[in-house]
Amino acid sequence: MSGSREEVWKPKANPWLIALTVTLAAFMEVLDTTIVNVALPHIAGTLGSSYDDATWALTSYLVANGIVLTISSWFSKLFGRKRYFIICIIMFTVSSFLCGLSDSLPMLIIFRLMQGFFGGGLQPAQQSIILDTFPPSQRGAAFGLTAIATIVGPVLGPALGGWLTDNYSWRWVFYVNIPFGILATIGVSALVEDPPWARKAREPIDVIGIALISLGLGCLEVMCDRGEDDDWFGSPFITVLGILSVVGIVGAILWLLKAKNPLLRLSVLKDRNFAVGVFLIAMLGATLYASAIIVPQFAQQVLGYTATVSGLVLAPGGVAVIVLIPLVGRIMKVAQIRWLIAFGFFLMGIAMFVSAHLVPYTDFRHLIFYRVMQTSSLAFMFVPISTIAYSTLPRELNGDASALFSMARNYVGSLAISLATAAVTEIQQKRQVYVTDQMSPYRPQYQAYLSTVQRTAENYGMTAQQASTFATHQLVSTFSSQVAMLAYNETFMLIGIVAFVVSPACLLLSPLTGGGRGAKGGGH
Repeated sequence: MSGSREEVWKPKANPWLIALTVTLAAFMEVLDTTIVNVALPHIAGTLGSSYDDATWALTSYLVANGIVLTISSWFSKLFGRKRYFIICIIMFTVSSFLCGLSDSLPMLIIFRLMQGFFGGGLQPAQQSIILDTFPPSQRGAAFGLTAIATIVGPVLGPALGGWLTDNYSWRWVFYVNIPFGILATIGVSALVEDPPWARKAREPIDVIGIALISLGLGCLEVMCDRGEDDDWFGSPFITVLGILSVVGIVGAILWLLKAKNPLLRLSVLKDRNFAVGVFLIAMLGATLYASAIIVPQFAQQVLGYTATVSGLVLAPGGVAVIVLIPLVGRIMKVAQIRWLIAFGFFLMGIAMFVSAHLVPYTDFRHLIFYRVMQTSSLAFMFVPISTIAYSTLPRELNGDASALFSMARNYVGSLAISLATAAVTEIQQKRQVYVTDQMSPYRPQYQAYLSTVQRTAENYGMTAQQASTFATHQLVSTFSSQVAMLAYNETFMLIGIVAFVVSPACLLLSPLTGGGRGAKGGGH
């Protein structure tokens, strides 16, 4: 009898109202992943710290967020999913307010840790609620709404963060979460309810699992984020972090596989569709977050755009995704989902290679064109991957699956932010050494450039000494700009290569359509 009641359970409120409400909470957290980036120089100046030290405000958030993403399923079972979701929303909002009030960098880092800790539980809970609220036939459309939050959030983050920072203060980058948090808390309290299988249950504390996951993921994030600044494994600090991350991650996997009551049931990976889906969503997260950080970074550092204008470069890409997602939803009903995903990654690879044609004088229009190409490919990936990943998974594993799925996307995405930024710096340094070797006074091209610029300056009324100084300054400026441009182009090509390599992996998925029709045997 009880099993029968569970089978026919349906939420009392309108499912789409529930989806909109829980997605609002997730959007708030996703937005915070990138909204702070453009405000870092202002934060460093106000709090009297260096830019390098200020980046700990990003690192601390990502570390706490990545750890909690993995263990959120256990917290949901401990407190009850709805109660845990509300706790996360309220505390994330409170932490945002405290971040805005911070008057020192250590205080900001502590509150960012809190923000990441409570924010990490929002996306897995949101996805789990949507899975239980909608039948499999409607999940594609529901995940379309989720995609808007997940993809558009990182895209709009730099634009909104830049506008708030330039027109008000960096503190409003955090205060903007408060109205979202209040609305989400009220909405979730009124509309969301736990199904019988997701209510509070007695869960033993997996202390070893929590410790190993925290050690492994935390050390790996700090290592990737700080590695370039500390000369990677030339630094004892980075070397120790690398060893600890391997010990923690390998130890966590072995422990979770053998523990009687594991923090996270890795048995969800026995389902082939879900296992491949986790890999694909991780790669999507990597390409999404990496490209979302280096486009505005190029606009600010090379082209000299303000934080607002560099953020606006990303906005049309968000519009493109919103327009394409309903179209992709219709195509999913008649086409095999795995082919759509493969096409998305292939399109992403093409977009990245096209984007790798930046020049020092690339205009605003071309930057928007490149970004629209990049984000358009995401519309063919997020909803299809999310739909097929859960298509053959038992319902009772939805909580663990949502935690692992969200962790793969966000955590790998956060690592990609660090690695993409490090790649730009690393390539720039190598290119700088190479180009410097070519800048010899004995090279005719070098002398010809200086002579041409110097004559032009003299024609505008400068003295010979002034013209010589101006020509040298112009040469150094051009040199720096070209070296940076080459670094960004190569980084785009690296992201493109990753997308091309991942594309064939989509064929490991079952030949399902959006309606669930496909080969027998599912994904197990």
